[in-house]
Amino acid sequence: MKKSHPVRRAVLAGAATVSGIVLLLSLKPASDPGSASAAGGAAPPAAAEAPQGGRGAGTGTVTGDAADTQYGPVQVRLTVSGGKVTVAEAVQAPKGGQSDQVTADAVPKLNQAAVTAGTADIDAVSGATYTSAGYKQSLQSALDKAAAAGSADETGAGGAGGAAEAGGAGQGTQVLTGDVTQTQYGPVQVRVTVSGGKITNAETLQAPKGGRSDQVTADAVPELNQAAVTAGTADIDAVSGATYTSAGYKQSLQSALDKAGG
Repeated sequence: MKKSHPVRRAVLAGAATVSGIVLLLSLKPASDPGSASAAGGAAPPAAAEAPQGGRGAGTGTVTGDAADTQYGPVQVRLTVSGGKVTVAEAVQAPKGGQSDQVTADAVPKLNQAAVTAGTADIDAVSGATYTSAGYKQSLQSALDKAAAAGSADETGAGGAGGAAEAGGAGQGTQVLTGDVTQTQYGPVQVRVTVSGGKITNAETLQAPKGGRSDQVTADAVPELNQAAVTAGTADIDAVSGATYTSAGYKQSLQSALDKAGG
């Protein structure tokens, strides 16, 4: 009996070793899924954030400068979303007589071409050479303004600290073109330069012309431009003898100031 104790201990020790190995093997598969989950858990959020990193996702409307043609002014307004032209419309086009039919035929085609191309490199519409040329010119100016606005947004997004040091919004320089105002004697359009929240320059891009209107415009426009800079608002007095031109000027000036935020 005494000689059998070492054998019994050896058998028991061997059994314990085998049980330990079996236990370890049974635990290992249960730990693998947890490890895989921990290793892969950080990847999905990073992938989800990637599409949000771009800019230009906002939507805005920009109006090009009016382009004078032999048959009348042409002016284009664009809606830009995500850096692409989504809508194009002609807010001004030649009218009267044969021009009405030419405009009705050409403008929809030009609008569609602008959206499709996304640039001013579009073909002229047959039979509407002058209107097409004016459209492309105004379209290019609208695209230039949209690009400039996008660049300003990129610069302004550099950090909150920089914006605070610059004194907040509205302290930069902006060149803003008002909408064209139709008057009894012809269109009036104003462009202003705003710096530090103040009008530093005003100029008239369009004003009545032809016959007596030439003299009225020559007398009134400089006074109106000066009054706009002095007042800093569209609340300016009409120039004597130029009632219609003054009213159109003030309306276009107000639309330019509205684009500047007041």
